[in-house]
This record gives sequence, C-alpha cells and structure tokens, in this order.
Amino acid sequence: MAVDEGVVPAAETDGGETIHRLKPNAVGLLGVVFMAVATAAPITAMTGNVPFMVSSGNGIGAPASYLVAMVVLAIFSVGFTSMAKHITSTGAFYGFISYGLGRTIGLASGLLATFAYAVFEPALIGIFSTFATTTLRDQTGVQLPWWSFAVLMLAINATGTWFGVSVAEKLLVVLLATEVTVLAAMAVSVALHGGGPHGFSLAPVDPVNAFKGTSAGLGLFFAFWSWVGFESTAMYGEESRDPKRIIPKATMVSVLGVGIFYVLVSWMAICGNGETEAVKAASSANPLSMFFVPTERYVGHWAVDVMQWLMITGSLACGMAFHNCAARYLYALGREGVLPSLRRTVGRTHARHGSPHIAGLVQTGVAAVLIGAFWIAGKDPYTGTYVLLAILGTMAILVVQAVCSFAVLVYFRSHHPESRHWFRTFLAPLVGGVAMLGVVVLLVSNMGAAAGSESGSLVLRATPWLVGAVAVAGLGYARYLKRRAPERYALVGRTVLEETKER
Repeated sequence: MAVDEGVVPAAETDGGETIHRLKPNAVGLLGVVFMAVATAAPITAMTGNVPFMVSSGNGIGAPASYLVAMVVLAIFSVGFTSMAKHITSTGAFYGFISYGLGRTIGLASGLLATFAYAVFEPALIGIFSTFATTTLRDQTGVQLPWWSFAVLMLAINATGTWFGVSVAEKLLVVLLATEVTVLAAMAVSVALHGGGPHGFSLAPVDPVNAFKGTSAGLGLFFAFWSWVGFESTAMYGEESRDPKRIIPKATMVSVLGVGIFYVLVSWMAICGNGETEAVKAASSANPLSMFFVPTERYVGHWAVDVMQWLMITGSLACGMAFHNCAARYLYALGREGVLPSLRRTVGRTHARHGSPHIAGLVQTGVAAVLIGAFWIAGKDPYTGTYVLLAILGTMAILVVQAVCSFAVLVYFRSHHPESRHWFRTFLAPLVGGVAMLGVVVLLVSNMGAAAGSESGSLVLRATPWLVGAVAVAGLGYARYLKRRAPERYALVGRTVLEETKER
C-alpha cells in the first residue's frame, strides 16, 4: 500500500484501505507539551479567570481550587495515558472511545470533540480581538475595529496549519515562553519581597478554602476550565517521535506543570496585593488590576505594558492550538470516510507538508461564519463571543472526557491483561470519570453566573441542548451506518498506522 504524498509512509485501516496520513516524526516531547499548554493559555487563564474566581467564586481560595483541580485531572490522566500507551490516533478521544465503548459511542464522542474545538477557536478570536483593540488604543492611541483583528487571527491560524505542526510548534514556543516569563517574574518578585505587604499567607492554598466563598462551585468550575485542551497531547501522537512514550509523558507534564504554575502565580498575585486588597481589586471596575498592581509594584511599569501585549499573543497562541485540534479531528473523521466525500477532501493531507490543510481551511470557514454571526447579532467580542462559545465548547469537551474515562475501564477489562492495574486502569479512570461528570454539573448549575451579562442569552440557554443534539446526531448516524453501510461503520475510530498501531 502507498499514499499519494511522497513525504508520508503508508497507513492503513482495519479494513485494509489506503488512507492519507499526517507527517510522522514532526514534533518531539517539548513540542507536544507546548501545543497542549498553549490551549490552556496561561496568561489568559490567570488574568481572565482568577479575578472572577476571587470576586464571585471561592474568594482567596482560588489558588486552592487550582490545587484541587490539578489532583483530579492528574487522576483522570492516569487512565487516559494508559490508553495512549496502547492506541495512537490523531482522533484521540474519538479513537480511544471507539475501542473502549464501541463505534457508535465513539462516533458520537468524536463529533462532540470536533464540535468543542471548532467553537473554541472563534471564542479565542473574540478575546484576542478585545485584548488587541484595547491595548492598541490605550498604548498607542490607534483605534481599529475588533473585526480587523479577528480577520488577522483567522489568517494566521489557517497559515500555521497549512505548513504543518512543526511551524505551529515554533510559533507557540516563542509566544508561550514570553507569557510564562512575565507571569513568573511577577510571582518570583512578590516572593523575593517577602510575599507582599502583609507577608506570605497559606490561606489561599489551603484546600479547605477551595470549598468556601460566594460560590465554591463557580470557582472550581473556572479552575477546571483553565485546563481545557490539555488532553490534546494525544492527537499529536501520529506526528510525534516515539508516541507511546512521548504522549503519556507530555500529558502528565502538561497537567502537573500547568497546575503548579497556576497555583503559584495566583497565590503570589493574592499575596502581592494583600488578601483584602486582592478581593477589592478583583471586584473593581478593572479586575485586571489584581495582576497589574503587584506587577508594577514589584517588577516595574514596563512589565505591565508587556503583560498587556502578551495577553494578546497568549490568546493568539491558544486560538492557534485549538485551530490545530479542530483540524485534526475533522481530518480523523474525514480519512475514515464517515461521509464518503470527506475522504477526498478533509481526509487528505498536504503533499509536501503532511498537514491536514483542507481540514484547516474548513475550520477557518467555520470559525469565520461563527464570528460573522456574532458580529451581525451585535455581540461584544469578549462578553458575547468569547464567553458564550467558551462555555458551549467546555460543556461538550467535559462530557467527552468523562466518557473517555469509562472507555478506559471497559477497554482494559477485555484487552491487554498484562497492563491491567487496580489503580491505573480501574480506580483512576473511575474516579476521573465521576469527577468529570461532577464538573459538568458545576458548569450547568453555574452557567448563568459564568456568562455574566449574557446570562439571559438564547445561546446560553440553548447550550445543553446543542451539546445533546450533537451527541444524539452522532449516535443516530452511527446506527444508520451500521445498518446501511457496515463497511464504513467498521472503519469508525479504527485507523491503524504501521509503526503506531494498537498493541
């Protein structure tokens, strides 16, 4: 067997059909880690989520909620990475769940994951446009319409995917390094100055305080929200070197590394202001002052200016990473011929770059349509586009994460007895799955508060129904395939690559 592209080796499905595949050995451990961490967007998670958690969630217990979320996600990742050691698929959840719970649930989960990543990109375009518009106006006096920045980001994302994961990796390394550096500079400076005006306080990192405050549920949800996308490590397996080793390591590094960073930065931000002052700053007309004040006090005004620009590049990096995720899910569904025409379009890879170039262009079109719809509806790019689409995508991906945990349980009951373990393949995925369902409940019960001024929006009210509709459509289409096109149904989630096949 062979594929048309000269740069990519042969690949096959369980049905023995030739398929296009992504360029192998294109990215290493650090590259996969950077791609995953980019979806978390540390500077956006910190400056965007922490002030809201402090003002309306669990107060000064926000760092503790990150600690709790890190432990839960680490437990989830134990089962997730156990699966990754046996199955390498650019569809990640789609492939894992198909092997564990069957093709029908696998296809529904694949569509849900694709849906989630597809709406995450325009969500980040919204916040990128807001940051770019306000920073440019405040620091240079130049006023440009927000949609001009939206068009710019769409073009950058499409170009990055066209030239392959190695190009995106290089861009993200630079963008992430700068945003992490400025946040770390603030945290280290506060620590070196004795922990702020009132010294160090352990109350913000006391796990008990994660469950206190105005709305502990809201605070915990925002903590979990800050990690969305870490699981994207698995979808780069086919493009990475030694995926059976790299993907599990990259996943745990992403969860624990990001978690420790979140805890330290949010803790030092609170100490740097003082506990009472931090709550006041987070509740003020400019909640970003919770980070700007200690940064200016202990690092310098120049760092505040830099931080504002890095909020732009951080959201760009996040949107670029989500664009890559969506393109790879579209490609995974397309190359298996879920619809026959998709194999010849989104299921193709670039002849030279081995990238999912057509899937990337399709995702750009989807994002552009959503951005255009929100613009026509008169929605603010931040409070409307970003918040509403982020909540929608988060609900979808959390459901898929929960289902994946239960897929791990079932998979190891009938496969690979040599790998079964009471914790790694049973207790960890069981606890992780139940915890993920708990986070979904937190989201549903706190959607109104999380949406802020858009709490009465039709999009917000429709969010659970949209997620349910995508899942039901996937289940229904899978059943249709099973009855009317069993040869195509047999391929669902079953792509096997010669050097990375299930083992």
